[in-house]
Order: sequence, then C-alpha cells, then structure tokens
Amino acid sequence: MAEENFDKDYWNSKWENAQTGWDIGSPSTAISEYFLQVENKNVKILIPGCGNAHEAELLLEEGFKNITLLDIAPKACEIISKKFSHHEVNVICEDFFNHNGKYDIIVEQTFFCALHRNLREKYVEKMASLLHENGKIIGLLFNKDFDKAAPPFGGNEAEYRKLFENKFEIKKLEECYNSIKPRKNTEVFINFQKRNINPKNIKYKNIIKRN
Repeated sequence: MAEENFDKDYWNSKWENAQTGWDIGSPSTAISEYFLQVENKNVKILIPGCGNAHEAELLLEEGFKNITLLDIAPKACEIISKKFSHHEVNVICEDFFNHNGKYDIIVEQTFFCALHRNLREKYVEKMASLLHENGKIIGLLFNKDFDKAAPPFGGNEAEYRKLFENKFEIKKLEECYNSIKPRKNTEVFINFQKRNINPKNIKYKNIIKRN
C-alpha cells in the first residue's frame, strides 16, 4: 500500500466530513494556564494547524492583540474566519512550511503529531526560523506511540529532546499534570526557547590562499 500524502486535500476532506476527532472542544488547560501568566499582551502569537482555534478564544478574552491562525485546510479557515469575523485575528490558509513571519510565541497543539515523521526535522528548522530572538514554542506533545499509519503520530521525551535540543533550549519537557481526562498520562508539556547564535562565539577557520 502506498504511503498516504497528508496534504491539503487530506485535511480538507477531514473537515468537510466532520472527521475532527482531535478537537477537544475547548482550550487546553495546560496552554491556558501558561498564557494566564503572560503579562505582555502585545506578543506576536502563531497557532499553526489551528483547527477550531479554541486557544485563540482564550487569548482574546485575556487581551492578547497579535494573534495569527494558520491552517492548510480551506474548510477550517472558512469556519474560523466566520468565527473570528468581529475580532482582529489574522487567519491564513497556507502550508506551514511555506509561511513567512516572525513571532514571539508559537502554540503547539496537535499540529506536530499531524505531520508525517519524515517532516519532523523540517518542522524544527521552520519553527526556529519563524521565531524572534528568545522566542518560544509552548504547548503539548503526545508521550505515547500510536500503532497506525495515519495521524496522530506519537513519540517520547527522549526522542523530542534529541530532536529539538540543537535549535532550542529545553526550558520544560515534562509530563502534563492537567491534561484532559482522555489524554491523561499521554502528554508532555513543552516550553522550548529558541537558541540564539552569538557571533562572538563563532570560530572562523583561517582560509589560506595558495597561488
């Protein structure tokens, strides 16, 4: 059987047929509690693979002003565009890997697990490129494996640490204590801060020109 392509058509079909089992119907408790502690309401926030964007509802309630929602599925974007039509929220229908911008915080909520495993290193690179200096990825990752050939794709703490540590400082990678009941003991909360390269610490090799 050929490997399925989890592209725009795949995800749009899920939305068209109301096959959105990943949607928990409300903002994640762990992500909500993090943002309740963020005092700067002007930080630029991106939610990739946003779906119904429940977290954006919370962010608006808490006074955050710079929110960008990104999804590859046109049907999802149609729904959230209507949902937030009376709010200053930027909705973009685009492939994450083609997106350009700079953000202070990127929210990870069932997006990483929707990508094929062969895209994980590319995901890390893209996340780093989209973040400002000292920018962060905040959110949840599954701490379990799924025995299936379609999303969600799982993983574990050791795998995530190895994957992210070159580009990000691992501020927090630990079992989520306040997951929703169906996901209890299967998630880790993450706070990854982009590593910044200090030019003073770069060692350049002398180049000897030969005539």
